[in-house]
Amino acid sequence: MKITFLQLTLLLSVLASAMAREVRAQAILKQTTSLNETNVTLNDVLKKLEREYKINFVYSTQLVDVSKRVNVFAQQRPLEEVLEQTLKPLSLIFEASGDVIVIRKLKSEASVSAQSTTASRLVQSVTGKVVDEKTGQPLSGVTVKVKGSTTGATTNVNGIYNVTVNDPSATLVFSFVGYEEQEKLVGQSAIINVVLREKDSKLNEVVVIGYASEKKSQVTGAISSIKAKDLQDQQFTRFDDALRGQVAGVNVIQSSGAPGSTPTVKIRGTTSINSSNPLYVIDGIVIDNGGLDNINPADIESIDVLKDASAAIYGSRASAGVVIVTTKKGKLGVPQLTYNGYYGVQNSIKRLKLANATQYADLRNQALTNDGKAAAFTNTAALGNGTDWQDVLFGKNVPIQNHNLSISGANDKASYYTSFGYLGNRGVAAPSIANYQRLNLALNTSYKVASWLTIGENLNIATSKSQLALSTNTIGANGPLSSAILLDPITPVVVTDINAQPNATVYKNNAQYIVYNDQGQPYGISPYIQNEAANIAAYVAVNQGNYSWATNLIGNTYVELRPITGLTLRSQISIKAAYYGGNSFTPMYFFSSSSNNITATVQNLSSSRNATLNWDNTATYNRKFGQHSATLLVGTSMQNQNGHGLSGAFTGEPVNTFAEASPNFSLAAANKVANGSDNQPYKLASFFGRASYNYAEKYLLDVTLRRDGSSKFGQTNQYGVFPSAGLGYIISKEPFFPKDNFVDFLKLRASYGVLGNEQSLGLFQYTSVIGSGSNYLFGNSVANIGYRPNGLSNPDLKWEQVKITNLGLDAVMFGSLNVSVEAYRKLTEGMLQQIVLPNYIGTSSNPYANIGNLENKGIELSLSYANKIGKFSYSAGGNISYNKNVVTYLGTTQYYTNGNLRGTSYELERTSVGQPFQSYYGFVEQGVFHSQADVNAYNNAAGTLIQPNAKPGDFKWSDINGDGKIDANDRTYLGNSIAPYTYGVNLTAAYNHFDFRLFGQGVWGNKLFQDTHRPDYPTANYRIEALNAWSVSNPDSNYPRLSDVDPNNNFKNPSNFFLQSGAYFRLKTLQLGYSLPQDVLNKIHMKRSRIFVSSNNLFTITKYTGYDPEIAGGIDSSIYPQARTFMVGLDITL
Repeated sequence: MKITFLQLTLLLSVLASAMAREVRAQAILKQTTSLNETNVTLNDVLKKLEREYKINFVYSTQLVDVSKRVNVFAQQRPLEEVLEQTLKPLSLIFEASGDVIVIRKLKSEASVSAQSTTASRLVQSVTGKVVDEKTGQPLSGVTVKVKGSTTGATTNVNGIYNVTVNDPSATLVFSFVGYEEQEKLVGQSAIINVVLREKDSKLNEVVVIGYASEKKSQVTGAISSIKAKDLQDQQFTRFDDALRGQVAGVNVIQSSGAPGSTPTVKIRGTTSINSSNPLYVIDGIVIDNGGLDNINPADIESIDVLKDASAAIYGSRASAGVVIVTTKKGKLGVPQLTYNGYYGVQNSIKRLKLANATQYADLRNQALTNDGKAAAFTNTAALGNGTDWQDVLFGKNVPIQNHNLSISGANDKASYYTSFGYLGNRGVAAPSIANYQRLNLALNTSYKVASWLTIGENLNIATSKSQLALSTNTIGANGPLSSAILLDPITPVVVTDINAQPNATVYKNNAQYIVYNDQGQPYGISPYIQNEAANIAAYVAVNQGNYSWATNLIGNTYVELRPITGLTLRSQISIKAAYYGGNSFTPMYFFSSSSNNITATVQNLSSSRNATLNWDNTATYNRKFGQHSATLLVGTSMQNQNGHGLSGAFTGEPVNTFAEASPNFSLAAANKVANGSDNQPYKLASFFGRASYNYAEKYLLDVTLRRDGSSKFGQTNQYGVFPSAGLGYIISKEPFFPKDNFVDFLKLRASYGVLGNEQSLGLFQYTSVIGSGSNYLFGNSVANIGYRPNGLSNPDLKWEQVKITNLGLDAVMFGSLNVSVEAYRKLTEGMLQQIVLPNYIGTSSNPYANIGNLENKGIELSLSYANKIGKFSYSAGGNISYNKNVVTYLGTTQYYTNGNLRGTSYELERTSVGQPFQSYYGFVEQGVFHSQADVNAYNNAAGTLIQPNAKPGDFKWSDINGDGKIDANDRTYLGNSIAPYTYGVNLTAAYNHFDFRLFGQGVWGNKLFQDTHRPDYPTANYRIEALNAWSVSNPDSNYPRLSDVDPNNNFKNPSNFFLQSGAYFRLKTLQLGYSLPQDVLNKIHMKRSRIFVSSNNLFTITKYTGYDPEIAGGIDSSIYPQARTFMVGLDITL
């Protein structure tokens, strides 16, 4: 038999452990004692010895009667001798192992003879101690059962058990939630000590709770975690993508599919009308205003999301939740080199169904005829299909690549982790001007200078360059996204014969500014739609080369001291610095009309710098005494934020391409405009503390207090105090809790806390600031410079308060099914709003005040299950959450308007008491008047026509207020863009060396405003649905009649006609991988080698008719769509 080094090491470890226990036992027995006890019970003697020597006596109450009376007289005699004198008269013997002494009945000759003939009748007491493999600490509540019987016991608080068996061939089964089950053959052993190993359980996971970490089973707050093992086989370009669908209560909305775009992250709904962005903490560095591109997803070790009052340790910055990111560090062992990367191609997920040239001409004729005008097109069939501008917009098999290389290692003195990452991503829309590149560098080191002193640093640097088409644009912005939908299909991409065009004079009169291709041919100019859209190819040509750039750095350096046992002192200085800007050049061009052109070149240059410096100091003391465990943390934090920027615009440069553009040309002073800005420093000073206590790891208590002082407030309310408390009760550790049911672990949690918010508030809003520009004219009309207050002061301005109540339940069932349920209420009070004042007050801006309350209530459910059957292993997980958002108070303000006006100057959204934040607001259409008889039948109580000017084919508007006419008072709330339900599902499987992963997520319950098709622009192209518009020959249609003037405002009014369900399910990841067998890896000196094929956004199930149902804000004005990606990749570890 070949004995490996590992096997030998394990054998020696076991022998050493056994020898250590024997040495410990002999040392205890040789200690002397003095006892003088008369007529006392054996139990009294044993208890006294346990207290004096810190030992444990174990015995079977069936075999040992400890109520018997004994006399003990000993003066400075060894414990071993005292026990023999005391126990021998009672026919008892003892055996010691470590700090456990087992008392057994002395066997008689008769019993020995009977035992040899009938072993099955032997009554044997077995005892021992059960400890944790990693910590060596005793485990309380471990179930010890005799296999195949109902006999059993549980360990006490010291990890000691005692069980009686009737057969030396019996097997003891040791089981404990979160640990691997073990079996031990009894044989002739009277003492069986067991070391249990933790299994891969969520209860054993360590989560970061803010300035500290704790086992998941011991936390009292609503904290969700994502670990490196959950991320390692998925492909993310940003780390916040990893939150999507993975954490209950966290809604991640991709506001744009453009490369490098930032998603919107909301934790448990909209926290405030001002800001609902969570706080990010990366390796202890607070990030509250961007810079998240610093973090390469490949560098992440864990992500912990604090969703309730547990975030109060971060005080005023944590009102919308906290996302704590821990990056990878070096691990003990030889240096490890890792590469992972992929190359893929991207394509658009969806094409809209738009009218072709013939259909467009027919529909235009129909609109004109409905208005009583002559048709504009004859022989429409001859136009054919024309130009599908989506073909011009979207690229095919657009490349994406990502490469990451890291080296790490550690010994007992130092650890290091260094990584390099590169991401290159072109967009699927206008790919030649949609290109994003990012370089990442990470360096994490620590060094143990002495046993009590550790120093270290964490550094992340990212530099990016983005050449980007408009990621989102409103109609009329000439962007490629809206132009692909609006531009008529009759106009060609390139014109070969100007004279053949209906607008030939436009080409000739603007020849100097028309955009040409490389062959000198002009790009087509639409004669039908003028200012709302532009030739996409021309747009791309004039935007070549334009880019933005950014360099972000986040880093810290720290020193950690442990002067005495249990006490840790830490001081950390961190910085977040950003340097960013852009360079764009607009040549002379003529797109479609005199108002849609540039007659002089413009170059814009900009650069900005800002930095945030933090200094954090904490002291943490841990103490365990008996079954009590307590941790006290106190700390201070100071933040200073500052920045400045510079921009310049240079008009009339004598060149017409980006490559030639330069600010160094000699230009008139009026053509060179420079602007600079210096931000006022923002400062935050904080004091905080947390006390944690648990008894027997069963009753849990956490109390947190933070006091923040902000330079945004005046002296009256400059400081805010934010407390929280959490309770936990692990019911499954109670003696009365059944040990043989399907519930292995059960914990109840409750927490309450108050957090603050001042993110959106500018500096000096609490006071009146004097501003210039209020000039006066006297006599000769010479302006005299005047100054006046820009606004009224409000010294009572204070923090928004967010009060969070949370109830939670955690359970483990059937050994592997993890269940977590949360119910919460989050009330935001004193929201910061501007008070609208009448003009006669004489100020140029309205003051802020604490007016408005907002409430979020919800329920969350998370499930996960893992199992292994032979070589086949699998896991399944999912989460679902529900959140109800409602505005409960707005002061004297009836409603708050959110802009986004339609053609009739009606707002699309309104925030009002009793409604969710930013609800759609508009008219309700009840279908179409199919005939004049329908129009005539729509009367009020007086018999008067409600819509006297309507015609067949117009919408029938609901008379909401019942006044017998249709006006602005007939608008109502139509729904909300924020989905109340969000969910995610994960499936993984592995067999032999193959692995499979599926991940999907979705939402439902929200509505989207489909604003991409704009029939209120009458000459724009039509969606295919318009072919079913009402007409004399199609009187039963519910699609309104086409019209250039639209007198009934069918397409101009915001109404339910434009609202569609925003529900969707998206298969985000589908992946298949293969890993080389271990014997092959050993031969080629590798630790891991895996190849995979993967697809992102493979399909989406939705009824929404736009490009993408994932829209931040809910109003789709040509949002840059997400791409479907196919990739092949490689993971290698040496």
